[in-house]
Amino acid sequence: MATVSQWVGGARPRTLPAAIAPVAAGLGIAYHHGARGWDVIGVRGLLALVVALALQVGVNYSNDYSDGVRGTDDSRVGPIRLVGQGLATPAAVRRAAWLSFAVAALAGLALVLITGAWWLVLVGMAAIVAAWFYTGGPRPYGYAGLGEVFVFVFFGVVAVCGTEYVVLGAVTWDAALASVGVGALACAILVVNNLRDIPTDAVAGKQTLAVRLGDRRTRVLFTSLIAAAAVIALAIGVVGVVARPQLWAGGAAVAVVAMTAAIDPLRVVAADAVGRSLVPALSGTGRTLLFYGVLMGLGAAVF
Repeated sequence: MATVSQWVGGARPRTLPAAIAPVAAGLGIAYHHGARGWDVIGVRGLLALVVALALQVGVNYSNDYSDGVRGTDDSRVGPIRLVGQGLATPAAVRRAAWLSFAVAALAGLALVLITGAWWLVLVGMAAIVAAWFYTGGPRPYGYAGLGEVFVFVFFGVVAVCGTEYVVLGAVTWDAALASVGVGALACAILVVNNLRDIPTDAVAGKQTLAVRLGDRRTRVLFTSLIAAAAVIALAIGVVGVVARPQLWAGGAAVAVVAMTAAIDPLRVVAADAVGRSLVPALSGTGRTLLFYGVLMGLGAAVF
């Protein structure tokens, strides 16, 4: 039976910035546009964070279960694989995944009841279905190179814009742009993770985008995603200055500062690191995303 520390490891804490960053950005932008009060910023923001974190943990346990029963994780490097390493039964890991999804669903339902936006139920259902079928089901789309699409849509666009919507009641242009930058960095985490796993995924028949692109082009993609996030932050600042100077141009500049955290991951990837040598790039990209989202949110709130 897996220990508590192994269950925590199986939740893959290094990926949690992908859940925290978009909520932080969305809250800060909503505050800038007039959202106020603990009952609005605090309660709704906390519920949005619970939804994001529970979905992230759920998809991690789901991946552990599905990859484990398929044998994809039999010779992996990197974080703990509960099923692949025989630390927990497949049934237990599957239950953990659905328990996490249930937590996300309950927090999401609370937001629906508070906001009265019943169409959000459909968004939540789509997120859970997409999370499960990423590597689950008979034809997992993560095995067809479409995992980055899921990450960009749900941990970028939906997470940032959804957070702003449940707090502010609207989606603004700066949140929409910010969601692209956050989504690009969230994709970068998955890209460097799959870059590390190219050899084992190829053998297991898991045709991730990294396997399809190959080692060299995957490294170029990683660098491009980091660059795109920086450009988006700058673009928000430029548009703010040109269109309406009061729209947190300074906040966007603060978000650009977060990109300094990407220097080490970029160096590791550019140095042709493979296998376990890419793990620091994975954690470093997660930190970059966290700083990016938090600083963007703080910048929006302050400026």
